[in-house]
Amino acid sequence: MKKRATALCGAAAVLAGMVTAVPADASGGPAAAPMAKLSWKKCATSAYPTLQCASLKVPLDHAGPGGRKITLALSRVPHTAKKYQGPLLVNPGGPGGSGLTLAGFLASSLPKKVAAQYDVIGFDPRGVGHSKPALNCRPAQFAPVRPDSLPTTGKTEKANLKRAEDFARACAAKYGDVLPYIDTVSAAEDIDAIRAALGARRINYFGYSYGTYLGAVYAKLHPDRVRRAVLDSVVDPTGVWYDNNLLQDHAFNDRHRALMAWIARHDRTYRLGTDPREVEDAWYAMRSALARKPADGKVGASELEDTFMPGGYYNGYWPDLAAAFAAFVNKKDDDPLVEAYENFGAVDAGGANGYSVYTAVQCRDARWPRDWDRWREDNWEVYRKAPFMTWNNAWYNAPCAFWPTASLDPVDVSNDALPPVLLFQATDDAATPYEGGVMTHHLLRRSSLVVEEGGGNHGITLSGNTCLDRHLTAYLTDGTVPRGTGEVDAVCKRLPDPKPRKAKAASAASRGSTLHGLLGFRG
Repeated sequence: MKKRATALCGAAAVLAGMVTAVPADASGGPAAAPMAKLSWKKCATSAYPTLQCASLKVPLDHAGPGGRKITLALSRVPHTAKKYQGPLLVNPGGPGGSGLTLAGFLASSLPKKVAAQYDVIGFDPRGVGHSKPALNCRPAQFAPVRPDSLPTTGKTEKANLKRAEDFARACAAKYGDVLPYIDTVSAAEDIDAIRAALGARRINYFGYSYGTYLGAVYAKLHPDRVRRAVLDSVVDPTGVWYDNNLLQDHAFNDRHRALMAWIARHDRTYRLGTDPREVEDAWYAMRSALARKPADGKVGASELEDTFMPGGYYNGYWPDLAAAFAAFVNKKDDDPLVEAYENFGAVDAGGANGYSVYTAVQCRDARWPRDWDRWREDNWEVYRKAPFMTWNNAWYNAPCAFWPTASLDPVDVSNDALPPVLLFQATDDAATPYEGGVMTHHLLRRSSLVVEEGGGNHGITLSGNTCLDRHLTAYLTDGTVPRGTGEVDAVCKRLPDPKPRKAKAASAASRGSTLHGLLGFRG
């Protein structure tokens, strides 16, 4: 992927009140009249002191707007500059991620002069977080210790299948009347309802991960209502969702091996060997040991995978993961591993809600095999080349084999009616592999693709890479996009990998770690 990218490159603190309409110069024409009253109230935090919150009722079924209503939770950091460029809606991905705090992060991370020109709008999509109803199908779905993800025996396979089927049944029992409307198209229509409530003729949009697909779907449905759009870590819209998950397995395996190689390079610190293969063998030996005897009755083989999977999203977690690994192997001390699981792998109430929405959206959005023999054959084939996360990922998505609602067809997001759109993609991203950025660049005809060469993190803007952020700032300032002569329009060097931390040293807070805490995992 690295060589290909180079070759392709060619050369809440304001009083509650009504939302003001977007002026003509920001929205491309006279502003639409507000269709709902938004009462913004203070919901400031110490980190985001100007954050405001509101709620908006939207139809459960946009095809029947006179029927049942649901409530979306919104947040806002209001513009302060005389020059106003309209609302900038932000989404962290998932599906199932809460976007309320992300508005504060973006507004504080963008250059002040740029952020001041936008109302940065966050929202919890339908089913998520503070929106109502908020889904939580089976709160104890990820309670440890789960069956080993690797179905080497019929008993283990049956146990994992039962968990998946029980989850699907629980969702049907609790939310059967809602599930047919938890999907990307419905969420995109919610975005349009937010636009109308803001009184804006057009919106600006910034989406990470799954948020890139949500933004592309909105743009397909309402191309005349998109002013600017930033898509960071781009979902391949042609693989929604079964095929994309299989491709993820290969990419996560590569990223896990990158971690093993990093540990080998720092053998003086971790004492796990200088050969990456030796380190990897030690990791799988640890996995086997935990499958036999879970650490502290909490961390078995599946939980170990949950713990290390975030390292595929963000290399800032590598020092903590490596230290826990080394303590287990070299000192027979599993306390750091349990702590790492609690920090990175354990699923809390918010995670249970996010998983419920994730499953509801993915299972509804596209067709999944209903014959488990197909899943078994495909995942064993992938596992032979990519053992790290293949079966863990399969069981995470397995409720779709039993989902109670019929599936929709994925949206063809191809679009030549949009203004220039700016895409960002790392070549070694595991969650949304590089090919997704290239494919979306082809489908969105006037888009520009900026690549982080050799980067492996998921969510790459506003994380400390000044080259990427320079392109982002230029685009949000006046719509400027890079234009190359090949498949890629601009290339930025990746940030360096982290360094090991001294024992007991606290990890330093950074924009990258803050962002990845907001984006979460599995999205």
